Amino acid sequence: MADADLQLSMAGFDPDYSDIVDYIIRCTHKIWEDKAIGLIYTHYAHNTPVHLTDAELYGRDQMVEGTVRTLAAFPDLRLYGDEVIWKGDDVAGFHTSHRVTWSGHNTGHSVYGPPTGARIQRREIAHCIVIRNRIVEEWSVQDELALVEQLGLDPAALAKALAQAEGDSGLKLPVSTHGEVPRLSGQQHPPIEPGGDPGDPGALPGLIYNLIWNARMLNYLAAYYSPSAVVWVPGNRRLTGHGDLTAYVLHLLAAFPDGAMQLDHTMWNGSEAAGYSVAARWTFQGTHTGPGVYGPPTGKRVRVLGISHFEVRGGVIVREYMVWNEFALLKQLHAAQ
Repeated sequence: MADADLQLSMAGFDPDYSDIVDYIIRCTHKIWEDKAIGLIYTHYAHNTPVHLTDAELYGRDQMVEGTVRTLAAFPDLRLYGDEVIWKGDDVAGFHTSHRVTWSGHNTGHSVYGPPTGARIQRREIAHCIVIRNRIVEEWSVQDELALVEQLGLDPAALAKALAQAEGDSGLKLPVSTHGEVPRLSGQQHPPIEPGGDPGDPGALPGLIYNLIWNARMLNYLAAYYSPSAVVWVPGNRRLTGHGDLTAYVLHLLAAFPDGAMQLDHTMWNGSEAAGYSVAARWTFQGTHTGPGVYGPPTGKRVRVLGISHFEVRGGVIVREYMVWNEFALLKQLHAAQ
């Protein structure tokens, strides 16, 4: 892992970017707040895939269209850069995980309907692969549920309406509906003992997802999270301590009894003395066969992308930002068979 304090070579990048963090923060500012939307053509490759929970975008024109549409709905939008976790160099390319807080007012028409005038604030994390000034692949997750609720709309009713409209238009959500959820191997059970070094920040997400989420060993929450840990989850909800977090994991697993977490990528910055910032990109899959906050079981298979940022101090997690699109999950539950 490269030391974030070293001056890095930025060969192939525009000369006004001093390092990769500066690139991510300032190109975001230029495109969204300065509204230099056309810079998407010089900061993304012509064939960049962008992975969302409820869509797969390809190419720059789709990104330009989406950016214009969003800014028309929220003309005063501000994207506050909260953190960039990264690794790599200008030869092999950089991986970056950029957490931002959106803030603005809905004064224009949007995919959700007429303007409400409401002020919205939500989190988003984008994981990008960047080579020579261009983003060549991106995974983007947003707390869309928080936005919908702040607009004063009914999330379940709106999810049903949008899922119906998308189905009528021929769009299909990128969800696998066949085969088993990849949590178990035949009659085998997941490991129920730690299989890695909890002091290794790169191993920590895998321990959490495999042991706590997949093996259902929720007793290990106390080993990996501080007793006063704060965990932010969709809907701008704040969980505090082991009790809140345990209840949150249980309510998701109760609704999706075969639910499984897959760790797709992890990276980190920091040191043992200063603490670590860890980014983990993951995929959750499950079948809605249990009761819970999502209503009566629908039997639908769901798949959501998520990214978590962990703050690790003294070997335990003191804060986590778990960002995933719970509104997109609702659309999957309400989609036609």
